[in-house]
Amino acid sequence: MIPSRGGSMPPPPNATAYFPPPRVTLPSGLEILRTYSGAFICLEILLGALVWILVAASKIPLPLLQGWVMFVSVTACFSSLGFLSVFLFSYRERIAIDWNRLDFLYHAAVFVCYFGTFLLQAATTSLHGHPLKFYFDIQRNTTIHQTLLNEHEYNLSIAAAIFAFVTTVCYGCSTTLALRRWKL
Repeated sequence: MIPSRGGSMPPPPNATAYFPPPRVTLPSGLEILRTYSGAFICLEILLGALVWILVAASKIPLPLLQGWVMFVSVTACFSSLGFLSVFLFSYRERIAIDWNRLDFLYHAAVFVCYFGTFLLQAATTSLHGHPLKFYFDIQRNTTIHQTLLNEHEYNLSIAAAIFAFVTTVCYGCSTTLALRRWKL
């Protein structure tokens, strides 16, 4: 046992004095909707839902490509809705994590996935004139070919590709804003 000189030992240093909690720069409540980040999240939800609806309205001629488009658009739509709800209902004050870092990581990951979604939807659209089946009409003595996408599905696919691109741009802007907030 070490003899003590004249009293008790000093208390250990306060850890919060050395490691302050991260500063969250996004406001809570309805104030989130007045920021650029809140506006971009609302646009991501709206445009992502449009991509989801437009792809679902087609016959989905290439299920492997458009299955990924559907998965990303549905997942990103609901996760962005949940992310916005955390700030709208002030849950961020109850959960002790670095929201600036999480904001950046979430938007960066979804940006990469949505960029792939845009490319796959554009690839599906580019196969518009690709012949799927050939028929020979004996009465007319002509060959008829059925294309992968009819005109209506082609128009839906174009709209889905455009909205996927705009949604990708929104996620890119959100990623940039989140990086600036995180590194301040």
